[in-house]
Amino acid sequence: MLVNYDPAWPKRFDSIAADLRARGSADWLVEHIGSTAVPGMRAKPVIDLAIRISDLEDFETHSAALEVVGWRRGSSVKTHPVMILEDDGIRTAIAHFFVEGEWDAVHQRVLRDWLRAHPDDADRYSHAKCDAVAAAARGTSSYNAAKTPVIQEIVDRARAARGLPSVDVSDK
Repeated sequence: MLVNYDPAWPKRFDSIAADLRARGSADWLVEHIGSTAVPGMRAKPVIDLAIRISDLEDFETHSAALEVVGWRRGSSVKTHPVMILEDDGIRTAIAHFFVEGEWDAVHQRVLRDWLRAHPDDADRYSHAKCDAVAAAARGTSSYNAAKTPVIQEIVDRARAARGLPSVDVSDK
């Protein structure tokens, strides 16, 4: 379910990020990604976070402390570790962990930056998300599959503008 942009999302992100650093590592760089990080964009009310870790051992060292407070491993994402936070069975946050060497090319960060700077593409993506909700409701496509072509096209342009090669944005 998509909802209108909530100006409280950045403060929610700040709170979650501070807790992740406190329970994980104070050295982690945590950024707000996803649609809730783009002012004005309709989104699922789930805070997505990108966490820069030194290496996978850094994640493994700290993940148990996150699990104690309700974060759980789990996602169909195959390219990097992901932890999910739920409240009464409702997903409220998703933490994506990326190793330091990949950080500057993480397509979720590239997309966020592009959408913030290019309102026409943000609007196009927002419409694609609404169409994806409708396709999922009709049973003709999953939400993620329906919006992926638009994401791929926007990310390709955003990466090209940074001198980065295209990557497949579907990592499930």
